[in-house]
Amino acid sequence: QRLHWRDIVAGVICYGGVFVITSGGRLGYFAGADPLGLALALFSTVLWAFYWIGNTRNRLDPVVGLLVNFACALPLVLIAAAVSPGLRLPPLAGWLGAAYVGIFEMGLTFVLWLSALRLTRSTSRIANLIFLAPFLSLIFINFVLGERVRAATLIGLVLIVVGLLLQGRRGSATNEPEQ
Repeated sequence: QRLHWRDIVAGVICYGGVFVITSGGRLGYFAGADPLGLALALFSTVLWAFYWIGNTRNRLDPVVGLLVNFACALPLVLIAAAVSPGLRLPPLAGWLGAAYVGIFEMGLTFVLWLSALRLTRSTSRIANLIFLAPFLSLIFINFVLGERVRAATLIGLVLIVVGLLLQGRRGSATNEPEQ
């Protein structure tokens, strides 16, 4: 699938929205942050993107693929935990939290995401939908936890939606075929 200029502009606008949200609207907020930490965070998003795009060509069933990935990672995690000094077993709440993350945040959601990437004709359109996660999280945070949503958050969400709409107009605005 070819990457079009609108895909790149839409991605930059969406990342700009995420930046506004995470910085709270203070554009110099990250100036005092650890550059290595910022670089690693950005690099991890690139790694994730390549991982998911690369897996669209993998014909292995997504559930089996995740099972294999996690089964191969488990011994490595156990070895790292065994050699870590001062390791203690967590209380029941820790185990329940780990089970929740494993099932919902690392299992089911990844299976659905990979399935969506395989079924789409435009990987970049599906990939940019990830920017809706902060929007949905804010709705839950506002209504479930009762936290107030800041103005910078709304501005960031507007940027994210503008980026998604810009990308969604590709076929109708430019007469480019869907890919």
